[in-house]
Amino acid sequence: MIQYPLTFKVSSLATGHTSTAWKSCYYPTTGEAQWAAVAIPPEFDGPGGGYSPEDFYALALLNCFVATFKVIAEKSKLDFKDFNCEGRLTVDRDEKGAPWMSAFKINGTLTGVVDAERARRILEKTSQSCMVLNSVKTVKTFEWTVEGVNSK
Repeated sequence: MIQYPLTFKVSSLATGHTSTAWKSCYYPTTGEAQWAAVAIPPEFDGPGGGYSPEDFYALALLNCFVATFKVIAEKSKLDFKDFNCEGRLTVDRDEKGAPWMSAFKINGTLTGVVDAERARRILEKTSQSCMVLNSVKTVKTFEWTVEGVNSK
């Protein structure tokens, strides 16, 4: 059983100027820190060349959905071959002109399932059960294709 509260540690090491990338990491419970290059994206007049905060946000939303699906599918004894997902984050301005992550759309293709209707119900349950998706005010939409074991 999972014991709450849980804590996840991350850190960043940056130098001055928007023209330079910096490093961020997370600390897994086992092993060494895992570092990634981070940079302001060209869309915000940065140099690019690393993950942007927007990339990490979109990755967090998408990967929480995938992780939640994998847990629910396993507990439901739903076998599948592949679950290919892609997300599209929209950054816009709100009614006051402040930039925000306004929308996130997940497209997924689930292949190799025996009962496509049951798989769709599990995908729907996943869309309502993901803790990261439930923690943000970004509008989320989902579109998935479910292919049975005999589909091409």
